[in-house]
Amino acid sequence: MKRREFLTGAAVAGVTTGAATLAAPAVARAQDTQEWKMVTTWPKNAPGVGVNAQRFADMVTEMSGGRLTIRLFAAGELVPPFECLDAVQADTAQIAHSTPYYWVGKSPALNYFTTVPFGLMAWELSAWIHFGGGQALWEEVYAPFNVVPFYAGSSGAQSGGWFNTEINGLDDLKGLKMRIAGLGGEVMRRLGVAVVLTPPGEIQPSLMSGAVDAAEWVGPWLDIAFGLQKAAKYYYVPAFHEPGPGLEVIVNKDRFAALPDDLKAIIRYAARATCETTLADFTFNNIKVFSEMRKNFPEIELRAFPPEVVEAMGEKTMEVVEEIAEKDALTRKVHDAFMTFTRQAEAYQANFDLPVLEMRRRVFGG
Repeated sequence: MKRREFLTGAAVAGVTTGAATLAAPAVARAQDTQEWKMVTTWPKNAPGVGVNAQRFADMVTEMSGGRLTIRLFAAGELVPPFECLDAVQADTAQIAHSTPYYWVGKSPALNYFTTVPFGLMAWELSAWIHFGGGQALWEEVYAPFNVVPFYAGSSGAQSGGWFNTEINGLDDLKGLKMRIAGLGGEVMRRLGVAVVLTPPGEIQPSLMSGAVDAAEWVGPWLDIAFGLQKAAKYYYVPAFHEPGPGLEVIVNKDRFAALPDDLKAIIRYAARATCETTLADFTFNNIKVFSEMRKNFPEIELRAFPPEVVEAMGEKTMEVVEEIAEKDALTRKVHDAFMTFTRQAEAYQANFDLPVLEMRRRVFGG
């Protein structure tokens, strides 16, 4: 071989070898397989919430070709239900499926990413998070806890709750013991209710035993599945406190940062797909169960909160949200953004969705 050809060949080989050496770790990382633990606040295979948590886990596993397998642990299997955020922060679990307002003791701003009484409907909350700056604010709120949040859908408008006595006026609320979560709980407390928060799996036993006089959970599908109709007969709909509550997937920030870009994208878009799947699942099953509910359970008496009660709930809601907005600068920042979009949404819906639903009611006689 001529010297020139040898040197040229050696140079090319050196470049090729060097490139391969530099690329090898990235390729190896991209092909690594790993298993993450996913904790939830939901009982195992709970309709809507537990099922869609599993669907998300399965989606990530399938789309990654098994490179990232997510193993789901229901409430209490690995950690207690209300310790999921702590578990992800500490890397005891790498990911969780829950709802943000369970962690408001850590930051009151998290209320806005689940729901605010009389606030955003499910599709409006999704719009604000994905396109209105909500995602960046949410990440800012969670940054001190070393987790990254993703919106994971909604149950849609919820029910007001199951009551052992009728609510005909404000006096009927005073002294009532009620299981109710989020800001709605604080509103009810200011109206004289003794508020209790229990994990989902304990709602029906508490209502059955008389530990509480009333309880809200989700809507017809889950309420009937959890047997709440066995414990109380007055079913108040709709909820004032949860018009479109959001679910979340939260990921340990260091674990997420260490993933190859394609696996990061898989988690991100699996969460986005779960938004649609979860809301569709709840919508279909709520409609189906509600259409059969009164035939299957004739003892249920459907009720709506009286106007004076709704008005009082609204007044207390505005007091509560203004007070929590003053807790810290970041909560004020989130509050202002959320309320600005809520007022814009109200102006729009008053002229679009609300009249459409009213026209449909006139045709179908709902």
